[in-house]
Amino acid sequence: MLSDIHSPEDIKKLSIKSLTTLAKEIRQRIIDVTSKNGGHLGPNLGVVELTLALHYVFKTPHDKFLFDVAHQGYVHKLLTGRNGPEFDKIRQSNGISGFLTREESSHDCYGAGHAGTALSAALGIAKARDLKEANNHVVAILGDAALTCGITMEALNNIATTTKRLILVLNDNEWSIAKNVGAIAKYLNELITNPIYNRLHKDLESFLEKIPGGESIIRFGSKAKRETKDFFVSSSLFEKFGLRYIGPIDGHDQKLLIQYLEFCKESDQPIILHVLTKKGKGYEAATNNPAKFHGTGPFEISTGTGRNGDKNSPPKYEDVFGQSLLKFAKKDPKILAITAAMPNGTGLTPFAKELPKQFFDVGIAEEHAVLFAAGLATEGFKPICAIYSTFLQRGFDPIVHDVCLQNLNVLFCMDRAGLSPNDGPTHHGLFDIAYLRPVPRVVLMQPKDEDELVDMILTGLKHKGPAFIRYPRGPGTGTPIKTDPICLSIGKAEILLNGTDIVIWALGPMVKEAAIIAGYLKTQCGISTGVVNARFIKPLDSSLLIKQANHIKLFVTMEDHAVTSGFGSTVLETLQEANIQIPLVRIGWPDQFISHGSNVEELRKLHNLSTEAITMKILSTFKTIQSNQVPALIHA
Repeated sequence: MLSDIHSPEDIKKLSIKSLTTLAKEIRQRIIDVTSKNGGHLGPNLGVVELTLALHYVFKTPHDKFLFDVAHQGYVHKLLTGRNGPEFDKIRQSNGISGFLTREESSHDCYGAGHAGTALSAALGIAKARDLKEANNHVVAILGDAALTCGITMEALNNIATTTKRLILVLNDNEWSIAKNVGAIAKYLNELITNPIYNRLHKDLESFLEKIPGGESIIRFGSKAKRETKDFFVSSSLFEKFGLRYIGPIDGHDQKLLIQYLEFCKESDQPIILHVLTKKGKGYEAATNNPAKFHGTGPFEISTGTGRNGDKNSPPKYEDVFGQSLLKFAKKDPKILAITAAMPNGTGLTPFAKELPKQFFDVGIAEEHAVLFAAGLATEGFKPICAIYSTFLQRGFDPIVHDVCLQNLNVLFCMDRAGLSPNDGPTHHGLFDIAYLRPVPRVVLMQPKDEDELVDMILTGLKHKGPAFIRYPRGPGTGTPIKTDPICLSIGKAEILLNGTDIVIWALGPMVKEAAIIAGYLKTQCGISTGVVNARFIKPLDSSLLIKQANHIKLFVTMEDHAVTSGFGSTVLETLQEANIQIPLVRIGWPDQFISHGSNVEELRKLHNLSTEAITMKILSTFKTIQSNQVPALIHA
């Protein structure tokens, strides 16, 4: 049946019974593709019936759907004309995005990638509709984890005073990436398990099934249910915000979903429909391990085990971080680990199990995580915030005003610095150097390998003040980790190779590339090329930089970061302030949002950042300098 669905209009022609068959085909299609490409399997399997019901009842693109994060948008894509070769290559080069983007389809009215954006954006779209005196519907689909996000709560506070017509679907599966935490999760659980509420809810469903009569009876029944339950249980949290609350209902009951969504269409006030779904439904491996299959790599369908499970591959940076921090924390109870709903992705799951009193998952609330850490630091503790580079952007304000201004001892460990290739522009960590570099008191470093990462963790723990470590996603270099880590000298770089013609200052994974390039330039071109492992972006080893500038002909900087305002800009500014004129080639990602792709190598090649392309750029610049023999100018 799925092959005959080319637009949402085709769904409306089907019977509700046929939708059940279609749901099975959709689940199999998603399992088949994600088993090859990886992706957000669990969230998408959980919303199959819900997405079918939404498209059955509403009409996009006239009506607007906003999926929070949009990592559960695969079903929506399949139903809106993207079930072809482009879906086979989802999250791969030349394939469609794993999230929703406005550029991809008219059915995607809003792009997303971070949690908590849907409700505020939906309210803006709904108000714009009101101002234009249009009549379309706006539907925001939130996971329950979005309610741990401050932006969502801010939007809730404004809905009732902004519009009379907005539909919020709360897709409650008790999970974000890890198990949901905090008072909101507890509240929702109490709402679901309240025996009086559930009995009244079942009585209403039975009443509606037995007595036909259309929308007027449905409306009467819902009003009666809402008013009657208030004699027994307090009004829901959402009703306090001025939203009409309905639910909870079974999010896998196709008929029930359609019935309640039809009712929501007729509501004369903002309304929330609370649906209960099972993350990973239809694939046992995913339901048994929701955290693993939230966002998975390629896997064998029959077993659920990874396809790329090479036991001999180097440990991942996040695992090295988690294991090392656990060792340090066992010796020092004042070391506390904080994450924002990402214990598994940041490598902190073992820490949470072994030292639960020293571990805090604050939910999808990065801003709160930073402020929480600041408070802990004022009382003599050493908090470590483990947050992806792209997500830490949300914590920028408290980083400046609360941590750095007060010079507090907080260590930030930023996973996914550089590219997160399959996830694309919302997840690439390409801006952290730029947003942290101007802030006073920041110590910002990046290791060349996993052994140096452990040294930097120790350095950050010993440092008195705010410190930041950025490191890439995935396996390290295979460098053995010392038994006893060392504390690095703040602001001191490491000379790996000496050179008299060119010196390359490189960061993180680019150090290995720099060594390859230096070897080629020396052996194939006779150009003496040095390599420096910069280690510290801030403070920069300016004394070494200036010393080398007086003896070489060309500087090169290499970073896995946007070239604009990045590490190369730091070097450029340092040379200018010292009144040193020397040619400089800055290698980094261009001033644009980088798309998703199959892997880092393909994306580098696409943007002329392959090892070969970088080598040719350096060689071309050096030859120009040699042939012109003119006073040196700084080239950015």
